Amino acid sequence: QVQLVESGGGLVQSGGSLRLSCAASVRTFSSYRMGWFRQAPGKEREFVAAIRWISDRTYYADSVKGRFTISRDNAKNTVYLQMNTLKPVDTAVYYCAATNRAVPTTIPGNYDYWGQGTQVTVSS
Repeated sequence: QVQLVESGGGLVQSGGSLRLSCAASVRTFSSYRMGWFRQAPGKEREFVAAIRWISDRTYYADSVKGRFTISRDNAKNTVYLQMNTLKPVDTAVYYCAATNRAVPTTIPGNYDYWGQGTQVTVSS
């Protein structure tokens, strides 16, 4: 069983930055794909970014390209989401997710493990 714990959410003004962290309890991360998703009130959960642990290949939603960066720290078994130039439309609960299956990384249903979520609110 993999446990994921997010942190780093909060309230920030438009144009500001936040860094989310996702600490994972797993011994061998090399086969995993890690993703960040978000869900705003009344909307479906949507893909934000993903990273393949073994290759470090990254994927981004068009809406966050150039503003958000996903990265990982092997020693800490932690994935980060650096969010810059935040906009009010980025306001949502952000979730970290993991899977060790070779599946497309942008689909929420392909992930087997989820964190509890962390709220990000961007004020105008």
